[in-house]
Amino acid sequence: MIPGMFSEPNGEGIVKCTLCPHLCVLKEAQTGKCSVRKNFGGKLYSLNSDKVTAIHSDPIEKKPLYHFLPGSESLSIAAMGCNFKCVFCQNHSISIVTEGSELAGEDIDPEEIVQAAIRAGASSVSYTYTEPTVYFELMYETAIAAKNAGLKNVMVSNGFISEPALDQMIPLLDGANIDLKSFSEKFYSEQCGGRLAPVIETIRNLSSSDCWLELTTLLIPEINTSETEIEMLTSFISETNPEIPWHVSRFFPHYRFGDKEPTDTGLIEKVLNHGEKNGIKYVYGGNFDSGKWGDTRCHKCGETLINRRGYHTAAIGLSHGKCENCAAEIPGVWN
Repeated sequence: MIPGMFSEPNGEGIVKCTLCPHLCVLKEAQTGKCSVRKNFGGKLYSLNSDKVTAIHSDPIEKKPLYHFLPGSESLSIAAMGCNFKCVFCQNHSISIVTEGSELAGEDIDPEEIVQAAIRAGASSVSYTYTEPTVYFELMYETAIAAKNAGLKNVMVSNGFISEPALDQMIPLLDGANIDLKSFSEKFYSEQCGGRLAPVIETIRNLSSSDCWLELTTLLIPEINTSETEIEMLTSFISETNPEIPWHVSRFFPHYRFGDKEPTDTGLIEKVLNHGEKNGIKYVYGGNFDSGKWGDTRCHKCGETLINRRGYHTAAIGLSHGKCENCAAEIPGVWN
């Protein structure tokens, strides 16, 4: 256990966790909704920020980030836990923690993580797999060490983080991918145990910062695929910043949605076309052989700039962040 950041004493040994919008008020020995932050003696402690449960070098495209150092490796780390309880979670074995669960992981110093990234030839460290908000202390200290070593930092998150915590993290972040799971408060409440509005604020705050931002939506048949919802979601992205890349991923049966069918790829292509028509300049398909939907094309002349097949990436028309055909500036982090 290590002292938890972002808490307020609430009198009589009660402590309020202000790390995420749940704002859990905890009596002695209680844990928050994430089950990894606990009140001991009127003080908040993190139960997971000294337990790295996963560490692996991945292609940056796996996050997914397509406009951020394409073709590079990112050392990816996680600790167990999440502040959502998504019924379709694809990493539920390490994300879904209940009170009293044993937390697996090793106590790995942030400097050791950074040295592992350097040995792996990685250009960045990614905080991913589970929800990095709930291992904030580990993410924050590692991000400082990574910056000092000349590495970039990437946060892959559900976006359910308090504004003070995000404000403290943003100066250390170079890239982020936020799951925009739906554009329905009902969906967030019933399927995730959270709320949409704070995620929207996180996206807006990241979009107005110097951190490169991409978004991902897992398309679940008959759950978040209505035409009305897709219209609202794509309009929101386009109005916020039409240059934010949007990844639409294919759902496969997982966790409590194990009896559902995978998403039809034709539906994904229909949604991607809708995103383009609504003004989003860069739309991508994920979790299937996406063909042209995996490539980056110039928004001005349509030339293919980056070709992708699986995680194999080839820059064929991009030079110094510009289209070689028409010299248009392509938004992203290229160096």
